[in-house]
Amino acid sequence: MSAVSVRALRKNYRYTRREQGFGGALKALFSPDIRTIEAVTGISFEVEAGERVAIIGPNGAGKSTTLKILSGILEPTSGEADVLGLVPWRERRALAYRIGVVFGQRSQLWPELPARDAFALLRRVYDQEEVPFARRQAALVDRFGIASILDQPVQRLSLGQRMRCEIVASLLHGPRLLFLDEPTIGLDITAKAAIRDFILEQAREEGQTVLLTSHDTRDVELVCDRVIVISEGRIVVDQPTDQLRRQFLARKVVTLQSVSPSIALSLPGVTRRPSDPHFSVFEVDTRVARVDRLIELALAQGGIEDITIEDPPMEEVVREIYALAR
Repeated sequence: MSAVSVRALRKNYRYTRREQGFGGALKALFSPDIRTIEAVTGISFEVEAGERVAIIGPNGAGKSTTLKILSGILEPTSGEADVLGLVPWRERRALAYRIGVVFGQRSQLWPELPARDAFALLRRVYDQEEVPFARRQAALVDRFGIASILDQPVQRLSLGQRMRCEIVASLLHGPRLLFLDEPTIGLDITAKAAIRDFILEQAREEGQTVLLTSHDTRDVELVCDRVIVISEGRIVVDQPTDQLRRQFLARKVVTLQSVSPSIALSLPGVTRRPSDPHFSVFEVDTRVARVDRLIELALAQGGIEDITIEDPPMEEVVREIYALAR
């Protein structure tokens, strides 16, 4: 049975277009110009239990709206959705006991309270037995490394510390499904890496299903094994992460570390990227050139100390998908 099933889901927002001035206000009152924006346009997809799926897209694509519908916060204009056997907007209270939700720009903790006290309140909110809850809390506190900050008011924590507490709070009641909306927004590189590791480790060990939205392509690459790309409220791509990269960018990035400051190579299908001294970076179009041929030519020149072959950054993949979706 799928953890999430979405069929022809649609969400429209209506607003009144108002002209400036007193006349515009009167016109809006007696003869309103009501317009409709389609935030989500009839999307359909399935998520199996234990999958880690990223929903990505440009601003205004409908990502957060989709997550809010699936978590029961919004009701769709039309369509159907089944989340863990429940209809989210009709059975929101029952669903809340089975899901964990983290919205990166909104806190579910109380700013004036220490995290420890907030966790104790959440135990009562979710009607959890004290001993199993304490055991689970201790394991999560240890895994996310927040023991030293539990007694500080949340408002005094750094953004990275608060986000770790937010994720722990979302996991305390043992949810089967985790919704993460921009979980690493605003964090520095070290904090982002830590949050990704924590989420991935937790999901693998507990077998949790994860739905994640993010503008940070590293979140997608390192946490999720499948990507759904939404543009203008519709799904334009739904593929495994590795397959997505292979399909949309048939290129490899080869970095040659050399004794000499630079390596000069000329080969059809190979272009030189901006490089640092002693590190020559080449992009290989594998439809035209072979990576082993490039390496063969480089080794023939001598002085090669190291060779790195990588896929292009996920950010470039997403940029190309967006361009094709327009």
